[in-house]
Amino acid sequence: MPAYHAEKTIKKTVLDIPSGTVDTIIVVDDASRDNTVQVARELGLQVYTHEKNKGYGGNQKTCYEKALEQGADIVVMLHPDYQYDATLIPNMIRPITEGRYDVMLGSRIRTRAEALAGGMPLYKYISNRFLTLLENIFLGQNLSEFHTGFRAYRREVLETIPWRNNSDNFVFDTEFLVSAVYFGFRLGETPVPARYFKEASSINFVNSSIYGLATLATLGKFLLQKMGLAKFRIFIKK
Repeated sequence: MPAYHAEKTIKKTVLDIPSGTVDTIIVVDDASRDNTVQVARELGLQVYTHEKNKGYGGNQKTCYEKALEQGADIVVMLHPDYQYDATLIPNMIRPITEGRYDVMLGSRIRTRAEALAGGMPLYKYISNRFLTLLENIFLGQNLSEFHTGFRAYRREVLETIPWRNNSDNFVFDTEFLVSAVYFGFRLGETPVPARYFKEASSINFVNSSIYGLATLATLGKFLLQKMGLAKFRIFIKK
């Protein structure tokens, strides 16, 4: 769980995780100024803290480092802001344990009506649809959403993709999935309800626009790398 100002939602998120589904819950707090760390520790979670804010991508990097250090076979990334339904974690894990997929995504876009009824702002829905369409075309996929914060990865994915070279900002997620496609991993998805409310984390319009442009740039890098016209760190293993 990459956490930032999640004191009001992390407990509800954790309590929704089905008993016996996960072995360890790791929380990395990205220099929150509220009581996220205290609440997480009271819940008995494994908590790591950043003294300075490292950004959304930087937070995930620490999450994955800690998970790999502890020998995780499957890593589920779930925002602790209660936007995603943690009761559906078994649906994320099962296709990986059965060997059908290497990466699973929790898609909030089963239908337009459900996404908007869940509180997703219209501009986010439209931009999500537009970017996902382009990503499917560029990457040869057929997914309903590339921009979810509810994901599960087989250990091999984290050991193969050079995600440490990714951005420390929000485009980290896009770079991760584009790299997963580049290295030949299989992406699957399962529907999850969208829950937007005051305490749920959400980037504003300006940052969303920057994220969208960065996503387009990442697709451009993918195309140039595949054509052998350029090389980029996000596709180069050490």
